[in-house]
Amino acid sequence: MTLLTKRMVEKPWGKDILPAPFVAPEGKRIGEVWFEPPPEMPSILVKYIFTSEKLSVQVHPSDAQTQAMGLGRQGKEECWLVIDAEPGATLAIGFQQDIAADSLFDAVLDGSVEHMLTWHPVAAGDFFYIPANTVHAIGAGITLVEVQQNSDITYRLYDYSRPRALHIKDGLAVALRGPHPGHHHRKLSPNCAAQLVEGPDFRLDRIHGPPELSVAARYTGAVLVAPLSCTVMINKQLVLPGECALAASLAAIEFPASGLSLITQPV
Repeated sequence: MTLLTKRMVEKPWGKDILPAPFVAPEGKRIGEVWFEPPPEMPSILVKYIFTSEKLSVQVHPSDAQTQAMGLGRQGKEECWLVIDAEPGATLAIGFQQDIAADSLFDAVLDGSVEHMLTWHPVAAGDFFYIPANTVHAIGAGITLVEVQQNSDITYRLYDYSRPRALHIKDGLAVALRGPHPGHHHRKLSPNCAAQLVEGPDFRLDRIHGPPELSVAARYTGAVLVAPLSCTVMINKQLVLPGECALAASLAAIEFPASGLSLITQPV
């Protein structure tokens, strides 16, 4: 068992008071908590995100696009599971309608791109899959878990006048200019198990208690586990909520009779 190293990342839109079990260092605005991918599984990054302000409007390239740039497989497909949200909290994925390239360019320059996006009111249990090339933004007052391809290539298209670099040319070159497919959004019932992602890059399940046999049959080899509302045990070592660990196999993890966990591995 390997307990993944936890790294707190400061962000201008982060929070100085984090939800339990996380504690922000004094004077720091923490926007993300990363679990450093282990050498045995370098292609997946698990992180928590905490927002007090809107994140930038951004987009990520695909593997095919980064390979064409000579960067190797650095594309980024990701997904979000909302853990908590303040009343009225929203996040944006895709556009309300198809947009012409020149219209999108103008909207990015004048900031009206924010109002062209589809903003979803969210609560705990909302799940979104975000394919590469999808323009998106996370609003204020949200705590979520993100599971993604391990890539840090982000093209910021609009950032609410914050003094950070934008990547308009690169971003518009890869951005899809239409709506986000509806089947990529689900609302999960409390305490229910759910198969969330099955490829193309990783699989992800939320389980309640031990995994069902049909779930266990899909997971072979090493697996990452992130307890959400319980503790699990691997080789007689506890893994707590707010932690993430690598197990040699799903069978090596002892799950309690109840409680939510996330499990994931590359496809």
